[in-house]
Amino acid sequence: MAPQNKQQTDNAEKKTAGLFERYSSKVAQATGSQWAFFIALAAIIVWGITGPIFAYSDTWQLVINTGTTIITFLMVFIIQKSQNKDSKSVQLKLNELIAANKLASNRLIVVEELTEEELDTLHNYYMKLAEETKKRMAMKESHSVEEAIENTDEKFEAM
Repeated sequence: MAPQNKQQTDNAEKKTAGLFERYSSKVAQATGSQWAFFIALAAIIVWGITGPIFAYSDTWQLVINTGTTIITFLMVFIIQKSQNKDSKSVQLKLNELIAANKLASNRLIVVEELTEEELDTLHNYYMKLAEETKKRMAMKESHSVEEAIENTDEKFEAM
């Protein structure tokens, strides 16, 4: 493939991916609103009211079944895209916290790539750490506002 064609293909793929991302974000936001719920509820009510008009026929039932199946099928991809983006964003925020903390293990930055067995090993380690912490301090104790301010001051001084 010529470099010109590869660049054109890459640009087209980026444009399509960007379009899908913008579209899926807007759809996820809209379908998660109270208005989307009320519209769906109104559609179900209208469908139910029209039951006697259409004598509860197979076609009447098929309309709602087909409509909801299509919407559900498409929403799976929209929701998955939204969850992937949210998950990646949270992962990056956590990675930043790990990387910024001198005492945190940088090995945890790629923890999502570990096997289930490796995750279980880490989980057991942190469970033991939590048990040790319980022995040394009550779980109801909390950091004070003063400690939070000191931590913030230390961050600004480090800059």
